[in-house]
Amino acid sequence: LDSDDPATIAIARGVMRHHADDGWFHETTAFCEMSLEAARRVRHATGDVDGMRPSFLGHILVELLIDASLIAEDRAGVDAYYAALRAVDAPRVAQSISQMTGADASPLASIIERFTAMRFLYDYVEDELLTYRLNQVMRRVRLPELPQRFVAILPAARALVTAHRDELLTAPAAEDRPLLAALAS
Repeated sequence: LDSDDPATIAIARGVMRHHADDGWFHETTAFCEMSLEAARRVRHATGDVDGMRPSFLGHILVELLIDASLIAEDRAGVDAYYAALRAVDAPRVAQSISQMTGADASPLASIIERFTAMRFLYDYVEDELLTYRLNQVMRRVRLPELPQRFVAILPAARALVTAHRDELLTAPAAEDRPLLAALAS
């Protein structure tokens, strides 16, 4: 935030905002309850008795199903999101992140560009495509892929997350969160 470069300051504020929003979101009662319920359903569908796959999937499934709910309700929102990402100077973002972290973040530029080109957020609204994307994640983190029967839990999980979407997306007042208060000033 103490940079002389307005772009670096904007990126730093964006990173801080992301961490603040992610922090309150993961602390909500609704997120904790939905993640536990999703993990229980994953455990049932996969037969996992222990291990991290059900809790890991329970966590990210709630996040992806919120995205799916928002996309299904207003596809123009995700269209605008992708348009905004296309306008981002990805190499500049990577350069700023490198400056902030003191590490080489140059691969971030190609990640941003691939993310924008793949447009995979649209896949979250279809059960089979969401499962395909989740299996990509499973391979990346070296966890077993999901069995075909996993798809069967998605309609009810979607309905549950959609029913609690307002609770999941309601941020506490900025004065109740120190990082949000700092960003608001």
